[in-house]
Amino acid sequence: MTLTDNGPAIRPAERRNTLIRPGNRKLAWAEWGPVDGRPVLFFTGAGMGASLGFGLEHLDSLRIRLIVPDRPGLGQSGPDPEKSLFSLSEDMSALLDELGVERIPAVGFSQGAVFAFAFAMTGRISRLAVVAGQDDLGRGEFAGMLPQEVRSMVETAASDPEGFMAFLEGFADAEGLYDLVLGMSSDADREIYSTDPVGPAYRAALAEGFAQGNTGYVRDTLLALGPWPFDVAEMPVPVTLWYGEKDTSPVHAPDFGLSLSKRLPQSRRVVDPDCGSAILWRRADEILTDLLD
Repeated sequence: MTLTDNGPAIRPAERRNTLIRPGNRKLAWAEWGPVDGRPVLFFTGAGMGASLGFGLEHLDSLRIRLIVPDRPGLGQSGPDPEKSLFSLSEDMSALLDELGVERIPAVGFSQGAVFAFAFAMTGRISRLAVVAGQDDLGRGEFAGMLPQEVRSMVETAASDPEGFMAFLEGFADAEGLYDLVLGMSSDADREIYSTDPVGPAYRAALAEGFAQGNTGYVRDTLLALGPWPFDVAEMPVPVTLWYGEKDTSPVHAPDFGLSLSKRLPQSRRVVDPDCGSAILWRRADEILTDLLD
């Protein structure tokens, strides 16, 4: 399936909304698809603003209203100095309350999988799709799978979180993250992330994500690489894990979600031999359809 079989895969958000959280902090999100469609929550990847959705060409036929929040400090959402996986889940609960939704199917992409897992533990996600998602990289089974640089970052995030943040704040920016992603990608992914239509939109989403500086991204990365304060073995909802064998990123699940599939009580794992992390766009219709089942 090509990226444009059923229409343009990338287009600007159709609606932008905000709500006010405690401390007069703004929580922003973008939307695509019919207003009366079934809401689906999308947790974006590292450093991304909410301007890049996925599967947009399928939303009308599937009757899906795609909801894409900016995490605090990214895009149009105000910073939260106390941001944690718990506070992020509280923000998502407030968003669902604003939408009048009790439970919602969700997609967590790349680093966004960590935040999706955390929110799913609250019981307010009805079904979860994890796409090229990160695992808890501090687990012992990954010690020999991670490059030394990544292993050092994971260890520092656990032992010296303030030092980790200070280190990353010294150089992280949107263009550097884009170059890093391309450098870690296989040819299969690089073709998607560096060319039309996804490439320019991905760069714009990163620029949007870093518009307030890099603290939002840095805090997210600390939360993702540090010890997870929950056990996915207690996950209360079904999870489908989507991975591509051509995903060469060292900060996704290095075993293509195998460890996750063994720990999750209700899971199904799909590994595509022809895709990398861009499976999010390559198989968007199947990801969304499976989520609605």
